[in-house]
Amino acid sequence: MPTTLSLGQLTGAYIIDTAHTRIGFVARHTMSTKVRGEFEEYEGSAYLSGDQPSKSRAHLSIKAKSLRTHHEQRDEQLRSTFLETDNHPAITFGSTEVEQVDATNFKVTGDLTIRGVTKPVTIDVELTAAELDSQGDLRVGFLGSVTVNRKDWGVNWNAATSVLVSPKVTLEFDVIAVRQP
Repeated sequence: MPTTLSLGQLTGAYIIDTAHTRIGFVARHTMSTKVRGEFEEYEGSAYLSGDQPSKSRAHLSIKAKSLRTHHEQRDEQLRSTFLETDNHPAITFGSTEVEQVDATNFKVTGDLTIRGVTKPVTIDVELTAAELDSQGDLRVGFLGSVTVNRKDWGVNWNAATSVLVSPKVTLEFDVIAVRQP
C-alpha cells in the first residue's frame, strides 16, 4: 500500500468515487471461455475505523440494469431472464462484520441481495492505497473478490443454462473511496 498513513489515520466516513471504481463479474461460458462484465451505475459508502477495523462497515447498491458485457443480446438476456431487473432493480451488499487478517488484508462479511434473495458472503479485501489527492482529500483504494454460486440467489434460466454457464461467478471490486469532511 503506497502510503505513509497509518490505519488509524484512515478513520472516517467515505463515499465511492464512481469515476475511479469498477464493479464487475467473471463467469465461465461453455466451460471454455470466460465472460467478463461490469455494472456501470452504483453507489456506496463506508465507515472505516482504522484503530478498530471490526467496527468498520460498508454498503453498496448496484443498479442491476446497468450490467454490461459488451454483447447486447447477452446483456438483455442477463438483465431480463437471469436478474429479472424489472422486478429486482437493485443488487445490494451491507457488511455485518469486518475481520483484519494482516496490515492490509481484511475479510468483509455481509448480506448480498440479488433477485430479492439475501445470503451471507465473505469478501477478501485488500487495502491498496491511501493518499491525499491534489485537493487534499483522502482517497483509499480497495481490491476485493468473492466467488458465489449464482443458483443460491435463483439466478438461473433453464436446464440448458446449467450446462452452458458455470454456476460459479466471481464478483470483483476495484474501489476508490473519498473521505467526507
